[in-house]
Amino acid sequence: ATKTPFRLNQNQALLTFEDEEVAQRLTKMSKHCVNLDNRTANVTVKPFELDMGFQFELHVTVSGKKINVSDIPELPIPEDWMRDKLELHFYKTEQAEGGGEIEKVTYNQWSGTGVITFLKPGASYNFVRCTKYPFCAEERWFIISVSPHFDFHLRKFQPHCRVSKKTILLKGVPEVEEDEESVQDMIEIHFQKPSNGGGEIEKIKYISRGTAYVCFEE
Repeated sequence: ATKTPFRLNQNQALLTFEDEEVAQRLTKMSKHCVNLDNRTANVTVKPFELDMGFQFELHVTVSGKKINVSDIPELPIPEDWMRDKLELHFYKTEQAEGGGEIEKVTYNQWSGTGVITFLKPGASYNFVRCTKYPFCAEERWFIISVSPHFDFHLRKFQPHCRVSKKTILLKGVPEVEEDEESVQDMIEIHFQKPSNGGGEIEKIKYISRGTAYVCFEE
């Protein structure tokens, strides 16, 4: 499920009701008088909207022609020499059910990683069964790591505005001597009463100081 954060600022509250009709009714009323510890506070109910979100499909496939190589040893030789050694090594593995003829080799000396691209589709699948391979360079043997190469395709990407019809944003709650939890309880009591246009509350969050991020789940 996609989680969307909402920034709740100081002296604000979020209330989510069980019935969306209650939230819509309270929003239309706009101004409300709430009793906070024998003090009447005029608060404002605002329609609630989350920031713009995005929907998309992420399709992941295992490449049939490429493999990732890591733990390549750092040796005092030029990069193109190391690419040649990697190409020769994985070409020779054809005799041991390896990949065979190679189309391209990329190599990053600083990270010790590379990508081997074989000419024949499906050649990379021969390396799925084993993740560690011996590698000879400069008359020394090393162990390098091999992993599948994934291709990512983003589809059906579209922005949209998300609205929680069951949630209201309460602004203008004054600072009182009571602690945050007590004020939250008093707000909840007020908006639960049908006589105030309220109803059963599913969730409530009040912030007296600072800010908080509240996550909404689709």
